[in-house]
Amino acid sequence: MAELTSLTLKAALDGLASKSFSAVELTQAHVEAVEAARALNAYVVETPEKALEMARASDARRARGEAGRLEGAPLGIKDLFCTEGVESTAASKILRGFKPTYESTVSANLWRDGAVMLGKLNMDEFAMGSSNETSAWGPVANPWRAEGGNANLTPGGSSGGSASAVAAELCLGATATDTGGSIRQPAAFTGTVGIKPTYGRCSRWGIVAFASSLDQAGPMARTVEDTAILLTSMAGHDPKDSTSLPVETPDFASFCGKSVKGLRVGIPKEYRVDGMPAEIEKLWEQGIAWLKEAGCEIVEVSLPHTKYALPAYYIIAPAEASSNLARYDGMRYGLRVEGGNLTETYEKSRAEGFGDEVKRRILIGTYVLSAGYYDAYYLKALKVRRRIADDFDQAWQKVDALLTPTAPSAAFALGEKSDDPVAMYLNDIFTVTVNLAGLPGMSVPAGVDAAGLPLGLQLIGRNLDEGTLFSLGSAIEKAADFRAKPKKWW
Repeated sequence: MAELTSLTLKAALDGLASKSFSAVELTQAHVEAVEAARALNAYVVETPEKALEMARASDARRARGEAGRLEGAPLGIKDLFCTEGVESTAASKILRGFKPTYESTVSANLWRDGAVMLGKLNMDEFAMGSSNETSAWGPVANPWRAEGGNANLTPGGSSGGSASAVAAELCLGATATDTGGSIRQPAAFTGTVGIKPTYGRCSRWGIVAFASSLDQAGPMARTVEDTAILLTSMAGHDPKDSTSLPVETPDFASFCGKSVKGLRVGIPKEYRVDGMPAEIEKLWEQGIAWLKEAGCEIVEVSLPHTKYALPAYYIIAPAEASSNLARYDGMRYGLRVEGGNLTETYEKSRAEGFGDEVKRRILIGTYVLSAGYYDAYYLKALKVRRRIADDFDQAWQKVDALLTPTAPSAAFALGEKSDDPVAMYLNDIFTVTVNLAGLPGMSVPAGVDAAGLPLGLQLIGRNLDEGTLFSLGSAIEKAADFRAKPKKWW
């Protein structure tokens, strides 16, 4: 049955359509893979009975000729998405035991199209982290290990469970979210593909909020085409979300494999940062060469406000988080620690329920929004954000997309940076600008470093132009011919 879990999503859907195997057989193979890989800690809730029940219903629909776009495909769902009747905790103690009475729009869209839920995937608490070490349920291990080493590596964050599960073949694809790079950086660390679509392309309704103006859902899978198939189902206008864009969802898979001849691809000079590893620089140059060979015109562009992106992000995101997380007070759902009075109950519930990184960001956010500091920090950060968006607008007059590295390094060891928040925040140096400007961004695996660990290239596109990213991503994927897989140790 192991061969069933190694299929791409597209190959699995083709196999189901040709009746080479059933949804129940495909799901059972994945259920067994999930059970055998608990050492990775990728899943925080396993739902085998629900998965097999959904698979049986899927086989019945296919037999009636009513197959949906994802009929019978077993997927993992990041624990940030509310799933009806299934514990949804955002990997935080404060939401332990919370079983929503409703379904997030994105996951509901997947079930509408016939997908099967294997369980909930681990993540950084409230999506705050770059290494999946802030989870209340413990860190996720990357299925990859450095050649000759046996240290557990980070799968990246916050969507570390999603990335690890896809790379270890514990699902055909996974939902994820990206606030400052939380889809793209884990994809780069695990040799998988991840896309953060345009802000508003996927509904945020039913997704636990971190920073509302930055959060966006997207898919992770093993190929560019697989992410395109998933995004087509996940996306769509939702009247329940005021930031959801009222636009048609194209068939994103139709862009995969299209010629990229004549497309102009920008190389932002500000992304050549001091101290960037030579391997990352070399991979970037290789990516430029591949796109040239595919017929693209390479153009150097300038994004002058890039250097202010990380400071602006780490003011805006915590400010929004401090507001969003005020609702967790022990009153309506989740953890409640009784105190001598109402204020004490609030304090004890939040002190025990939130982890250190979440508390750190709440404190930062509250500080920058406080009287006397609002203008000095928060308002200034919003102005910088506008300038960053303007930089991209200027670039789009010259180019159709941008090519950059995804992350400044390969996966590092768990615990290596956990005592240094600033070093951890620097993992997002190439990704946060995309969220600040609301643009689509994709990471494609393009090579390995000297230790055999995967490295990714990032493509950034115009608003609502994910199609160009899928075409360019397919071109890089074909040229890179990335076939490396982690050696099984779990």
